[in-house]
Amino acid sequence: MNDQYETLDLIEEITRNDGSKYYEISNIDQNGIAELAVSKGYIKKVQILQVNIARTKPLIEYEKYINENYKLQTLLNEDDWKNPKWVEWDKPKGKVLDAFNMVLKSNRIG
Repeated sequence: MNDQYETLDLIEEITRNDGSKYYEISNIDQNGIAELAVSKGYIKKVQILQVNIARTKPLIEYEKYINENYKLQTLLNEDDWKNPKWVEWDKPKGKVLDAFNMVLKSNRIG
């Protein structure tokens, strides 16, 4: 679980090293970690598709799930700068995946 709750406010497209792609709802700190992960070769590419997404109930539902289930890295932590880790967040079927897909749909992504 994360020590500090992080709000999510952007959508990005991640390209894995095998060339496959997926979308993620993130924030600028996590996007910075993704950019560092690209430079370390953990993923191939990250691209921001939408910023300042609306704070809807589905976004808050997904955000709550991420904050409760993942230790989010921070660019304030020197170790995260030196050795970023890349974790592809799971989106379990049911209300989490439904909320995620609703955010993408409302932002005309996917």
